[in-house]
Amino acid sequence: MNKYNVIIKIQGQAIHTSVFADSPVHARLILEYQFGIDCLIGKPTLIYKETSESDSFEESLKTIKPLKPKTPQQLTIDTLKKQKDQASDKLKAERERQKLQKSQHVLFNLSRPTV
Repeated sequence: MNKYNVIIKIQGQAIHTSVFADSPVHARLILEYQFGIDCLIGKPTLIYKETSESDSFEESLKTIKPLKPKTPQQLTIDTLKKQKDQASDKLKAERERQKLQKSQHVLFNLSRPTV
């Protein structure tokens, strides 16, 4: 089996994905069967050609490491970190907005003709 990279369209979004197939036609057929006809945006491109099926299949299984599920405490901490980052981004944006508004006000007052 060879590994092919291809861009597919799912619900209007372009997604890069990989598929193992014998040929580009086989890769296209697999993806169209799974995601629907006309889901491919581009042609499948070969990125890895297997020389020995048994060796490379075993190697690919070794490289796949499952993710451990996070505990509720870890999820709470992650959520709070995201909220902190969002709050700091909002604060920065508000400061920039106020600074821009003040600059525009100064420019407007300078451009007004004095009578």
